[in-house]
Amino acid sequence: MSAFAMAFTAGAASQDIDVAALAARLEEVAAQTSYAQNSFLLLIGGMVVMFMAAGFCMLEAGLVRQRNAATICLKNISLYSIAGLAYFAVGYNLMYDLGEDALFFGSLGFFSAGAGDEIHGAYSDWADWFFQMAFVATAASIVSGALAERIKLWPFLIFTLALTAFIYPIVGAWKWGEGWLHGLGFQDFAGSAIVHATGGFAALIGALFLGPRAGRYLPDGRINAMPGSNLPLAAIGTFILWLGWFGFNGGSQLAFDTPENINAVGRVFANTNLAAAAGVMAAVCVMSIFYKKVDLTLALNGAIGGLVSITAGPLDPTPLAAIAIGAVGGLIIVFGVPLLDRFKIDDVVGAIPAHLFCGVWGVLVAGLSTQAVLNEGAADERTLSVIEQLGVQLLGVVAIGAFVCLASAAVWFALKSTLGLRASDEHQRAGLDKVECGLEAYPEFAQQ
Repeated sequence: MSAFAMAFTAGAASQDIDVAALAARLEEVAAQTSYAQNSFLLLIGGMVVMFMAAGFCMLEAGLVRQRNAATICLKNISLYSIAGLAYFAVGYNLMYDLGEDALFFGSLGFFSAGAGDEIHGAYSDWADWFFQMAFVATAASIVSGALAERIKLWPFLIFTLALTAFIYPIVGAWKWGEGWLHGLGFQDFAGSAIVHATGGFAALIGALFLGPRAGRYLPDGRINAMPGSNLPLAAIGTFILWLGWFGFNGGSQLAFDTPENINAVGRVFANTNLAAAAGVMAAVCVMSIFYKKVDLTLALNGAIGGLVSITAGPLDPTPLAAIAIGAVGGLIIVFGVPLLDRFKIDDVVGAIPAHLFCGVWGVLVAGLSTQAVLNEGAADERTLSVIEQLGVQLLGVVAIGAFVCLASAAVWFALKSTLGLRASDEHQRAGLDKVECGLEAYPEFAQQ
């Protein structure tokens, strides 16, 4: 019983009021208030994460060439819609409806409206479904940016269905559905591995199946620059993503009903912002030193790299540690983008370094920060537990990577063997806007 309830019932006892009934009523009101506050956090967090769909759309539309801008917008609104339908029809139950002995995935079937209307647990089931659905769409957005300008529309949409209905929910079940990785103690607060690395692995395998854009890598080894059509739009998209991450990470606290939980959400907000800022500045400084110029697109991805890096553990690190984690994310961006080009892996928006490389870094470093908090003051045990935790984190990364890569490869192979994945070189030169949409995003301007 709360201190207020105890004091109130003590006063009531002195006035011959039914103390037991009053105490029960006070506890009922406290539970309803907690339920409302927690559900409100998830609903607002889900709305903010949903707005990230606009951020991804603007970022990708700004980083592709004029001839492909309308198509990438079509893919983004379509993938969000597919994610919403697929996660309702299959994904949520597959991710969360695990029985007592289930370790890898839950049941097949629609999200239950009847169960969702019942008042039980710490928050509304409908609020939880909406919040988690927005995460699914984020994973699919990662794939759309990496494979832009040369993948055909319908193969991409079919892969999105497979990713959001089956691949992502199964990975989520392992940790957030309390499956086998959860049992081992795997740490991933808001999805550096579950969301971002999953999307990054799917994008990497897709890029390998698809190949680079026509003319991207020249026979003499040079890389043909293909600058985006609207960098201010890409910058605005990045700011929207930065805003959305407060819902992404802050909402993942899943509770807003006590001073401790409210303080935790505030700490998550602060660490998230610090990591993003450090990612930007680390990228800007390193580019200035090594390249003597600052590439805006790498600075934008530096923010995203910092955000992805802190996502696995935004609550436990100190502010200085959050800055260091985000700064490493920015460095990963600066060196990861040219690394892909060296292997002739064409990633239009830099999604693979930002989400896969930084996602792996984030989930590994989360093991350090989490165990440092859990074992504070126990120096001898702490060294062993940190090593064990790092082992669990590494196992989780390898398992997620192996499953997502194999499952994605199977889907990409099936699509390539049937519908085909790649737009022809002629269609790429004409632009997918004309080929797929029959229109132009910027009809008043000359084509790039």
